[in-house]
Amino acid sequence: MGRLIIVSNRLPFSVDRDGDQVTIRQSSGGLVSAIKSYFESDASASSDIREKMWMGVADFSGEDWESEVQPRLAKYDFTAIPLFMDTAVYKDYYNGFSNSVLWPLFHYFPSLVQYQANYYDAYVQVNRNFANRLAEVVEPGDTVWIHDYQLMLVPEMLRAVQPNVQIGFFLHIPFPSYEILRLLPTEWKTALLRGLMGADLIGFHTHDYVQHFMQSVKMLLGVDNYFYTMQYQDRLVKADLFPIGIDYKRFHQAAYDSEVLELRNDIKRNFENKKIIFSVDRLDYTKGLMDRLNGFECFLQQHPEWIEKVVFVLNVVPSRDEIPTYLERKRQIEEKIGTLNGKFSSISWQPVIYRYNHLPFNELCALYQAADVALITPLRDGMNLVAKEYVASCVTQRGVLVLSELAGAASELNEALLVNPTDVIDVSNAIDRALEMPLHEQKHRMALMQKRLVDYDVVKWVNDFLDQLANVRKEQQKMQTKLLDDRIYKRIHQHYQKAQKRCFLLDYDGTLVSFARVPQEAVPSKELKELLYRLASDEKNHVVIISGRDADVLDKWLGHLPVTLVAEHGASFRMKGESWQQSIPTSEPWKEVIRPIMQIFVTRCVGSFVEEKNNTIAWHYRNTPADLGFSRSRELINNLHQMVQNTMLQVIDGNKVIEVRMAGFDKGVMALRIVNDLSPDFTLCIGDDTTDEDMFKALGNKAYSIKVSNGITAAQYTVFSQRKVLPLLDQLLTPLTETEYAGA
Repeated sequence: MGRLIIVSNRLPFSVDRDGDQVTIRQSSGGLVSAIKSYFESDASASSDIREKMWMGVADFSGEDWESEVQPRLAKYDFTAIPLFMDTAVYKDYYNGFSNSVLWPLFHYFPSLVQYQANYYDAYVQVNRNFANRLAEVVEPGDTVWIHDYQLMLVPEMLRAVQPNVQIGFFLHIPFPSYEILRLLPTEWKTALLRGLMGADLIGFHTHDYVQHFMQSVKMLLGVDNYFYTMQYQDRLVKADLFPIGIDYKRFHQAAYDSEVLELRNDIKRNFENKKIIFSVDRLDYTKGLMDRLNGFECFLQQHPEWIEKVVFVLNVVPSRDEIPTYLERKRQIEEKIGTLNGKFSSISWQPVIYRYNHLPFNELCALYQAADVALITPLRDGMNLVAKEYVASCVTQRGVLVLSELAGAASELNEALLVNPTDVIDVSNAIDRALEMPLHEQKHRMALMQKRLVDYDVVKWVNDFLDQLANVRKEQQKMQTKLLDDRIYKRIHQHYQKAQKRCFLLDYDGTLVSFARVPQEAVPSKELKELLYRLASDEKNHVVIISGRDADVLDKWLGHLPVTLVAEHGASFRMKGESWQQSIPTSEPWKEVIRPIMQIFVTRCVGSFVEEKNNTIAWHYRNTPADLGFSRSRELINNLHQMVQNTMLQVIDGNKVIEVRMAGFDKGVMALRIVNDLSPDFTLCIGDDTTDEDMFKALGNKAYSIKVSNGITAAQYTVFSQRKVLPLLDQLLTPLTETEYAGA
């Protein structure tokens, strides 16, 4: 690997100035902690990364950078690349679009979104500044890893000027469902998705976020996925889940630090004979702090036996103080705490101990270890590393985690007591259960969660992402070796021009025409019919349309053309100028068995339908919800395979269609028969489906074979879009110049 360039909204450190005194302080946040832990790890030291760099906006001036900051960065094991932004533009980009549009919407608070055009304009401008600066820095072999929602346009912008750079993107907040994302203006949401699709690998915390993203890409950009991969603008793009880890050893080993032990013991003495519930969160409406206080209040009301026997230590970390709504939320929280303490406290006890400040690492670890219960109940959270830090800190495996089911961490830490954060009774019951939980159960739950966190810590997270990014590039390179480029096409064109007898074997749906909502709508255009006529009118050419369509449809649409028609994958055919013939005898009874099974799946999968032809019967699921259609198709295939075993029937898994037909005939058999009869000195075979693989395999080196697809294929070459097929055929009809011909 060459250099690794981390790109985030801010640099991973801040500069504090007190008079002439300048100090550099590490920024807070999960990303900074994660990457810094990786940089300092043995795995990073032993990797083949030549140099580490970090680009972000500076919170200091260019003059300070030159005179004060840069000379002090020798202790860091990465090179900082600061960006200096116009204050007003940065405010509209960060407080505006990033935190008043994307943050609330992606966390499912659409009512808080502020749809202001100047916010979006600033977002585009700042993302452009990042991309332009990156383009100046990037060298061949570099890996660029862009982070989070503030920079979603950068991958596409960078790709436009550096098309071969290796780009990864990771989103640290939830990716919402399509129904939420579609609330954005069309230009905005489309630009965001196109921006992300500029990356080679797009990472998310959970499977749900990945599925939401791919569904949105399908709905807005028309790009289908095959498992976790998508084909976009002649590139393979992958989306996958990488639940961010923590520096497990750092938190686990802090338990043996003398300063942490002393702080922990002080906390225990201060709250002697009382159970400690602990929460730490940033000041943000997504964290559900008011709901958490309401849940604790309900607990005291429902379980008065715990009054004066439990204390709730709530630490709120300052965040976005410059935004008025955040200050208003702080005021509401403090009023609620005052009311709650006034209602339940006695002279010697108050239920809530509240602090509003940044917590030093040692004090945070001491609180984690002193707490009997960690109450972590955000309304929505991309991951939530506090929950993981608490689990890592419980070295004795005593302690219970009460966790919101709406946090990303819930998918990993399912041994926690999962709650609905808005359900005060649910939260109340979970607190009571946590305080009463037997020690053996605490240890069992904690051990399972700790094992999971050890196995996928922050170093594993970084390595996993970078390894998969490298694998995506390898897959792209494999595909590029088969990609029909200008050089290969020129060779095909030269061969075509010299040939005296030529054969074209062309699939119909997905090759000559794009897929339609229902098969009857895929009528050939005037342009297609004219192109086929021109192609077939050359006496040297024999054009064969070899399709899964039935004979009646092919005859109706293309029967007037001087071409050979092959219907139902070879079940029947009509040679040029002749009448239709059957390759196999028609046998109807088996359809009576297959049809009811397919009809059952129509009722179980909205949008699917059955198409019946002379020799085949098909179940289409192109118009179904992607996940549902795919899962139902797997069920149907399993059912059909069991039914047709020991029969002459075969099940074909096509492109969003499952077909059943008689065995013994396919496109490969028919294509080979036609080519052997004609003995052409030039053959071109183009298709897009599983059934076309039969042709590619049967013909081998007897033809130039082209697959319209991004998947693995037996074809010699691939093109990624159906839209490229007709121009490709049309260009063959353009005579080569003498120079081009001579080069053959």
